[in-house]
Amino acid sequence: MSQTTNVEPAHLFAVRLMQHLVVPAFVLDAERRVIIWNKACERLTGIPASEVLGTTEHWRAFYDQPRHCLADLLVLGRTDQLDALYVTHSDPTDSVHGLKAETWCVMPRAKKRLYLAVDAGPIHDDEGGLMAVVETLRDNTEQKLAQMALQSLAVRDSLTGLANRRCFDDKLGAEWLHGLREHTPLSLLLVDVDHFKLYNDTYGHQKGDGCLKEVAAVMGDQVFRPTDLAARYGGEEFAVVMPTTDLDGALHVAERIREEVFALALPHGASSTCDRVTLSIGAASVVPSPDQGVDDLISAADAALYRAKHAGRNRVMGAELVSAE
Repeated sequence: MSQTTNVEPAHLFAVRLMQHLVVPAFVLDAERRVIIWNKACERLTGIPASEVLGTTEHWRAFYDQPRHCLADLLVLGRTDQLDALYVTHSDPTDSVHGLKAETWCVMPRAKKRLYLAVDAGPIHDDEGGLMAVVETLRDNTEQKLAQMALQSLAVRDSLTGLANRRCFDDKLGAEWLHGLREHTPLSLLLVDVDHFKLYNDTYGHQKGDGCLKEVAAVMGDQVFRPTDLAARYGGEEFAVVMPTTDLDGALHVAERIREEVFALALPHGASSTCDRVTLSIGAASVVPSPDQGVDDLISAADAALYRAKHAGRNRVMGAELVSAE
């Protein structure tokens, strides 16, 4: 079966050349019908040219439900959809010279998920009218996965798998600005493993690392809203950033974390307050205002943590900041 449709004899050489390019490519006419679907595109997508030539069903090669490809947006002049459809893309205002974009594709027929870099270039007639659009594809999956792995290492604590201190600082700063702009509450939990130095001295650092991992796993399970962030704050201290959450909501989550760690029943024979590993947690909440800063919220949570420790540990204490405005 030919990999083209409606091709004039004068263009046959150019068409055949495109058919045998090692780069996966297809061409849409001005009505978004597929007029070329080359061999490399067949290999990439698992879909033979015979299934798509003369149709507008090319999206089936890349997605499991109807949506526009980059070439479609160029034909339709719908560059306003780029942000919604692509992870990253070139400047849409320069679409007359073509578009570049990247996105994940589910590749239903090929039965694999690929991260594709896509280029779409227009072909115009002598009067400037759009004749066709060529879309070329590059499989950048390995590079994307490697990039994601590096990014994960940059923001994750190597021992616990929670967010690291740098990620925590960035998140808290960003959520402070959001709360300041939207006048919504922001809460912070500071979590400390009680008598952890004694635990390390008694059971050894390997057991101590295991203890921190188990506490971190509980926090990961209990901090499940996508907007929240659980992080290792430093040493045996952890933190939770909770946007759009008032003090009652923060105390509820803190108590849940404390109870779940208590229920682990990790023995702690050196503790002077309990026979198992426990947590002290300080919670603080504020509606950010110009007369305050992130440090004020951290200080309030730290003061609440101090009170929890001096009240006997294995408990939660809270504080609510009030703006001077």
